[in-house]
Amino acid sequence: MPAPMRPVTMQVIADQVGFSKNTVSLALRGDSSISAATRELIRKTADKLGYQPNAVVSHLIAQLRAGRTARFQAKLALINAHRDPKAFRTHATIPAYVAGCERRGLQLGYTFDPFWLHDPKLKAASLSRILRTRGIKGIIIVGLMDHNQLPAHLEAVWSEFPCVVTGVRTRAPALSFSCVDHHDLVIQAFERALTLGYQRPALVVEERIDRLVEGRFSGAMLTAQRSLPAARRVPAFMEVQQSRAEGKPFQQWFDRHKPDVLLSLYNIVFPWLKAHGRRVPQDVGVIQLEWRASHPEIAGMNQHNDAVGEAAVDMVVGQIHRNESGIPAFPRATLIGTSWVDGSSVRKITVGRGR
Repeated sequence: MPAPMRPVTMQVIADQVGFSKNTVSLALRGDSSISAATRELIRKTADKLGYQPNAVVSHLIAQLRAGRTARFQAKLALINAHRDPKAFRTHATIPAYVAGCERRGLQLGYTFDPFWLHDPKLKAASLSRILRTRGIKGIIIVGLMDHNQLPAHLEAVWSEFPCVVTGVRTRAPALSFSCVDHHDLVIQAFERALTLGYQRPALVVEERIDRLVEGRFSGAMLTAQRSLPAARRVPAFMEVQQSRAEGKPFQQWFDRHKPDVLLSLYNIVFPWLKAHGRRVPQDVGVIQLEWRASHPEIAGMNQHNDAVGEAAVDMVVGQIHRNESGIPAFPRATLIGTSWVDGSSVRKITVGRGR
């Protein structure tokens, strides 16, 4: 009988390449403390020898690491992509993303250095130099609200470092991203409205925002409305910006289509309804598609933006460990689910009774 094959362990690889087992372990995890040439040599040797990680051992090590406080690993860059340089502190929703990033980073042993994307002094060469000098290993971009493109003059930075975007998918360049599941968000809000007894749910969203998420708000609403008879399908109201200056477009749409509950991202619908002589929730319900703790009385969907931030950190740290950097050929996405928060802006409707 032939002798059993010797299992390919890290020690076998270490003996082959002439480095310690610890160096081999770090290299196979893509640790930047090991030179790129050494990492490449060890990876090629491991592939040649047919090395396969032990899944049971890897899982056990992960559990042990999860049970202890992480030691300091390195820094990450947290780039504010909003037009307001103070958005990390003052914006209605962006601080939740930041809080999630910082919390998860602390758990994994990473700290953050903040940057403002629209700083006129921010150039690609100088930013890359600063990141390298400070030992920053990866980038998380937070706060894209106007469009899904990043400044072309900084493309060299995205090409050099592991990078993840939060909140939206970018197209120029296309980077890996984490965000709420916008499609499922609307579906769940719609189904909740029907459960409460509403008959004519309607979406109120600015067209620019719907384009930013590639029509996932309006697309989900159209999908959800397939369960309704055609006579109960209310077209979305998208002239939000025009109505901010003058409520007439909203009032005309409301009178024409007579929705009984609004699914909206905006609290401005409350003064619009009041000015139009409609009471909430007696005459019409309101479901906030981005529920905020600052208005706990409004029913809506909690997008868990802090969890979106946590997911972004997990993604970029995974890229660092896998020694991945640059604009990916196949961007990855992590979608975060939502949950319903009850509130006094809706009520239970008994079909057939006057409202």
